[in-house]
Amino acid sequence: MIPFDERVRGVILGTAFGDALGAPVEKLSHDEIGQRYGRVESLNTKWHKADWDADRRLHRVRGNGIVTDDTLMTLALVNVYQTKMRHIDSYDFATEFIKEIAYRPCYIPEFGREALIIDRLFYPEKYPFLRLTLANCDPREAGVGNMVNCGAAMYVAPVGVVNACNPRAAYDEAIAFASAHQSSYGLEAAGVLAACIARAFRPDARPADLMETALSLAKDGTHTATLAIHRAAQELKAARANADTVVKRFHAVIRNYSPMGDDVNRSVEKVGMPSNYYTPSRLFSIEELPIALGYIELYDGDLISAICAGVNSGRDTDSIGAMIGSLLGALHGGRSLSEDVVQTLEEANRLDLVKRADKLAEVARFIIRNDLSAYRKNAEDLRAIGLQG
Repeated sequence: MIPFDERVRGVILGTAFGDALGAPVEKLSHDEIGQRYGRVESLNTKWHKADWDADRRLHRVRGNGIVTDDTLMTLALVNVYQTKMRHIDSYDFATEFIKEIAYRPCYIPEFGREALIIDRLFYPEKYPFLRLTLANCDPREAGVGNMVNCGAAMYVAPVGVVNACNPRAAYDEAIAFASAHQSSYGLEAAGVLAACIARAFRPDARPADLMETALSLAKDGTHTATLAIHRAAQELKAARANADTVVKRFHAVIRNYSPMGDDVNRSVEKVGMPSNYYTPSRLFSIEELPIALGYIELYDGDLISAICAGVNSGRDTDSIGAMIGSLLGALHGGRSLSEDVVQTLEEANRLDLVKRADKLAEVARFIIRNDLSAYRKNAEDLRAIGLQG
């Protein structure tokens, strides 16, 4: 039996590991990764932009275990739970989470210094600051109008932790909270990922349960895309397909629900051109979550194999890696990562990942105990009015 605290460590460390492994090759295609690296399997990987000249003004670094905004936003959400000590919703995003990302400096590993998280974020993750703090809109509606992407799903894992073993509650809380950030299939992915994290905490949980949970709760394009990847994974697994075949099949499947393909970079030539990229749709899905679940199924929940395969599939590699890591970290615990890997992550990022995970476990235990107390009181009240439960 894997203890609760060990599973929570797995969520945080798995997120950081998948994020850091994928960060150096983010936005490269599967073929480009193969041409430049052969195969990425180590945290000691050189960033593909490391040799760009100074005129590109990157002012940040990756590789050697450094994490990105996926991990930073996850830890910011941990801080919100520590402050509130209860379940949260969009109003907590509008107040406490905004403070975490826009007003409270922390160490940003890519910058090598303290800064505000918002200075590191991609445009759709900056959008809530505009909507909530500057435009003062209703928090439940703040995600409307944003670019639809995986930005909420990439950091929502702590919601699954505080709803451990209760996927439906995790789904509902993630939707309530992330509605201040995302809409459409970007919001749906956040709910589904949180639910899968919660399911992974059950003592009888198996890798297959993650896909089953996703399919039982996902709506619209998120459901159909996940189902299509699930069926493809079953066929590929039975055929013992090689890595290249798997990537081609997964990408061909997801193309029906995510129109970008390998065209993930913005350029001046695209300005003003109409596109379905990042637009709301009941037919679309983000790529990262279905593909993450597909690799988990393909590799029977083996954390290292699934993360490596997901990262080497290309495109949004850090988020795919972080999602696989958080899901399988919850399932297997932090000990599924070697001491050397954990030490590299801790030293490269100066974020006290293990201590932060232990604090999340303490807060989650407090919240869950309050839930259980409330459920018992509710059961007593139901019996008192003649309903037996």
